Amino acid sequence: MCIKKILIICSALVLSGLQVHADGTWINHLRTDFLNNKSVIYAVNMRTFNAQDKNNNGIIDFDEGETSGTFINGINRLKELQSEGINALHLLPITPIGKMKALGTAGSLYSASGFNSLNPQLKDFSSQNTLEQQARQFINAAHERGIAIIVDIPACGSYDLFLQRPELFVKDSSGQPVIPADWTDVRLLDAGSEDKINNDLLKVHKEFIDYMINLGVDGIRADAAHTKPAKFWQELIAYSRKFDPQFLWLAESSDSWKDAVSDKAVFTSYDKLLRAGFDGFYGSWFNLKNWKTSKELQNQVNMTMSLNKTFGEAKSVIGSFTTHDELSPIIEKGPAYSKMIMWLNTTLPVNSYFVDGFDSGDKYIYFWANKKAPKTYTDDDIYFVHRGKLDIFNFSRKPGGENMDLKNEFARANSAKSVVNNIYYSKDSSFKFLKTNDESVFAYAISNQDSIIAVIGNMNFTGGINAKVKLPKISPQNAVIPMTMINIPKIEKGEITTDLMPGEIQVMMFNKNLK
Repeated sequence: MCIKKILIICSALVLSGLQVHADGTWINHLRTDFLNNKSVIYAVNMRTFNAQDKNNNGIIDFDEGETSGTFINGINRLKELQSEGINALHLLPITPIGKMKALGTAGSLYSASGFNSLNPQLKDFSSQNTLEQQARQFINAAHERGIAIIVDIPACGSYDLFLQRPELFVKDSSGQPVIPADWTDVRLLDAGSEDKINNDLLKVHKEFIDYMINLGVDGIRADAAHTKPAKFWQELIAYSRKFDPQFLWLAESSDSWKDAVSDKAVFTSYDKLLRAGFDGFYGSWFNLKNWKTSKELQNQVNMTMSLNKTFGEAKSVIGSFTTHDELSPIIEKGPAYSKMIMWLNTTLPVNSYFVDGFDSGDKYIYFWANKKAPKTYTDDDIYFVHRGKLDIFNFSRKPGGENMDLKNEFARANSAKSVVNNIYYSKDSSFKFLKTNDESVFAYAISNQDSIIAVIGNMNFTGGINAKVKLPKISPQNAVIPMTMINIPKIEKGEITTDLMPGEIQVMMFNKNLK
């Protein structure tokens, strides 16, 4: 195929990622986009999102004039994310943070001390606007770039909040608030049971929804959604939809999770959450790092593709291969794993999901981690950090690595998502797993009457493989457009032969009508 034709098609891939809204006004269509797997979601900690670490020591030294992430300076990163194909931001909690029995020198984002105000740590004091006005500025600026906003609602509260509102918390036999699992800085909120929900907590959550919708937020990600009964969520979701039918609800829940976080906690399975009105959940894609055979990937895809039939209405998932709770993919299996995650998000029937810093290969290694701090803003003087994970406990540096190859691949993969979706949602589309000569090689094809996108990947991250893949509807005469690959495959009638590097993923598009 001629180079000119390839360049034209690649340009189309980039342009197809743009969103345009009529007369410049924002129209929330996040829920529809999500249910059609069009969302490319980027999770951020606003406290570090555009932090200004001038001396490059990894921590924000306010005494030296450095600035942590705020709603105002966060606006400056939106153009970058738009250029990379991001169309939705997941803001990790922006609620106020407790300072008692805390972890980290700034406190965990998930240790909420209230639900009807914003985290004062996110205020830019060089602006005369109120914190709420600054938040609206950020949200409006995102909307102007076609980026929707999803806000996290924490599953727990801080010890400070317990002292103020004990009726909101689960208590043990001695009347003390329950600590869920090993989250020692938070206390478990009491949403009640299916028989009787806690109306005090329901009221607090309704106030949170009112507040977020008033700010212009487009959806909510429910932290540890399984810790609350389905009836509780059902009431909240119905309440939000009165104001905005397009308001998205994403449950942090997985088909892999079976146990409650405490013997005092409820456990609501993912299917009950979806029946309660959630639009989607996490699935179990984060288990990819442990999968050895293509069958394991295939089982998860089949489960995902059966959701609509199972629930009788549209449901979807995020490509939760990497979240702020997961170890950096670079640490797990190197850059090849990151590239695999990018293209699986693009070509599988999921909404793409990434964490700030993933796109440039951040290992989330902080040299001061878990050492004593010279200054703290909580009652903890230790720089508490989860090694290899996005810092949510301190005023730390802006996330980001130095791998520009990954960053370029990230933008290309995201831009290709709309092309893949156009094939997925055409009338005669199909998705099929393909036969391969090795159980560690996965292969699948998305096709319609005009095009076939073939995806081939090596789940062996220590050794290369010569892979043979059966694809009956292709021949050497079909025009092929390489979307990502290291080695050029050999195309024969009904078969692709290719050398795969350890962990390599190859994506190619065949156009049936071009010779």
